[in-house]
Amino acid sequence: MISAQFLLTALVVVLAPGTGVVYTLMMSLGQGRRAALPAALGCTFGIVPHLLAAILGVAALLHSSAVLFQIVRFAGIAYLLYLAWQAVRRGGALNIGAERGDNGFFRIAARGALINILNPKLSIFFLALLPPFLSGNPATATSEMGLLGAVFMALTFAVFLGYGLFAAAARDRLLTSARAMAWLNRGFAAAFAGLGLRLALEKA
Repeated sequence: MISAQFLLTALVVVLAPGTGVVYTLMMSLGQGRRAALPAALGCTFGIVPHLLAAILGVAALLHSSAVLFQIVRFAGIAYLLYLAWQAVRRGGALNIGAERGDNGFFRIAARGALINILNPKLSIFFLALLPPFLSGNPATATSEMGLLGAVFMALTFAVFLGYGLFAAAARDRLLTSARAMAWLNRGFAAAFAGLGLRLALEKA
């Protein structure tokens, strides 16, 4: 069940750059080490609804219902575009180098959670990822999926926190250059917009 193959597969998936990684890097660059923990924590807990959906079979319903899938998808697209705007707007909540007094622990974590909650592909992803690693015993399938999901979440948190601490370590050097900050904000905004576009082009 929890095999080396599963751990390697999960690690490769978690390491791949996505919305959660981009968000964690951005918050850690903007606010330092104190933002790395809530960003990683929020992105990790944003996985929970999708994991539960996969375990309970709701993911199959989401995949089969075009209307439900589109509602969640367009909400996710709108949120990613909002984050892109917040990255480039002077004084925006995600703008690196701007004053961000409202970005407390809860706000940072809540944004990270929403990024994953509003991605309908995650439910379908877990429905595809976890079953191949089950023992094949129907009586323990639910508990096994829960355990595999918990391991995946632990890996997600550890990797994202690592990304965040790495970004925080580079923060002082990067923030001394106004030009670097401007390009970072544009780059992160482009990343969020690009991820939103990719989500818009995907089909259920």
